[in-house]
Amino acid sequence: MTTTLTARSTRSGGWWAVEVPEVQGLFTQARRLDQVTAAVLDAAALLTGRPESDFDVVVVPVLDADDLSVVRDARERRAELAEAEQAAARASRAAVARLRAEGLTVRDVAEIMGMSPQRVSQLVAS
Repeated sequence: MTTTLTARSTRSGGWWAVEVPEVQGLFTQARRLDQVTAAVLDAAALLTGRPESDFDVVVVPVLDADDLSVVRDARERRAELAEAEQAAARASRAAVARLRAEGLTVRDVAEIMGMSPQRVSQLVAS
């Protein structure tokens, strides 16, 4: 059974200072967030005598309220964009299918839709 470790990471100068409350005395540091997991696994294994594979690490950057707000906004907008892209793809497939069913050539559909004939063919096939 694996133990989940919470790596609370706070920016301190050019480093991320990391505290792991699940393991008493586990404090470490890393230059970049992508290095935190390895540092925590190494320290956890040393402090507990258990293998690194016994642990899952969840890195939690500690940010101020303003930083959290802009990050949340960016994530929400990316999610909205992904949803809009999926809707656009569905609409494109439907439009291509309809125009092809009406007998228009792939090249004519491509011209009308503003896409390449290759893309029209891909949409027809999907």
